[in-house]
Amino acid sequence: MPRPIQAHINLSALENNLRVARRAAPSARIMAVIKADGYGHGLTRVAEALSAADGFALLDIQDAVHLREAGFNQVILLLEGVFNAEDMALIAQYDLACVIHSAWQLALLDACPGKGTLDVWLKVNSGMNRLGFAPQQAAHALEQLRRHRAVRGITLMTHFANADEARGIAGPLALFDDFAAPHRIARSLANSAALLRYPETHGDWVRPGLMLYGASPFAEVSAQQLGLQPAMTLSSRIIAVQELRAGDEVGYGALFRAEHAMRIGIVACGYADGYPRHAPNGTPALVDGQATQTLGRVSMDMLYVDLSRLPQAGVGSAVTLWGEGLPIEEVARAAGTVSYELMCALTARVPVVV
Repeated sequence: MPRPIQAHINLSALENNLRVARRAAPSARIMAVIKADGYGHGLTRVAEALSAADGFALLDIQDAVHLREAGFNQVILLLEGVFNAEDMALIAQYDLACVIHSAWQLALLDACPGKGTLDVWLKVNSGMNRLGFAPQQAAHALEQLRRHRAVRGITLMTHFANADEARGIAGPLALFDDFAAPHRIARSLANSAALLRYPETHGDWVRPGLMLYGASPFAEVSAQQLGLQPAMTLSSRIIAVQELRAGDEVGYGALFRAEHAMRIGIVACGYADGYPRHAPNGTPALVDGQATQTLGRVSMDMLYVDLSRLPQAGVGSAVTLWGEGLPIEEVARAAGTVSYELMCALTARVPVVV
């Protein structure tokens, strides 16, 4: 009999979340971000569920080739561009678009076969200081792209560091707009948070990522309030029950000590499945649909949940670690991380069902 853990991927939730993005930015085209194996949901199944999107953004050129060969005709954008001259042949063969964020990538364009065949997205660094040309450098890069024989179309893009926080996007947006204003070129600025909160950033293309998978980008607004549905539910079952006396300790490092007699359930899920080892006592979980919390340190294959107020629970009881009924952002917040990391950390040994 297989181990009871599984990740359920809800394809209709992905479709719903794309519709939410479309309603929020009706005048923009949707570039669905499906990097990191569709945020851990599976590249191909996510692309199929989001087939109504106008484009897909990812990192790995082999993933882009896979989508083309699978019959996806949307714009496919490489978010970090190319890494060597050899990639340019694949870019041309499969009609891929690529981000240009550094001077060394401009030089690689000379290896692109053909004339007027390549769509590029010029990345402007508006303050995140991760990738992109500073505005004073971007003007020169833009002129090089306009003159390059291989370039067919150009989109200006940037990425916001604080769209999900109170600090907002006013400064970076003004910086980008000052650069972009003289140029009649397509623009792409908005990630999930900006798409939902700042309509002035919608431009020609929006790039939703996290929201497509049913998690809220905001600490103070739930996914449900935004109309989003969780696309991934990680669940398992209780495989053993322990009766503790006052003073008994739980797990490696004895991070939990019982103050009174209590029952705990041992769940078939651990950090080798992708559950965060650093999740502390009190991280939320559901047992048979009822709210409870984790106890002790997460081990490789198991974790512990409190059954003190759940007398009906026992071996075989269903446990939801995140997803339907338990927003992943609540688990992430308790564990001191973000929902992105939990989704992407799901390991290959966890069976996925659709």
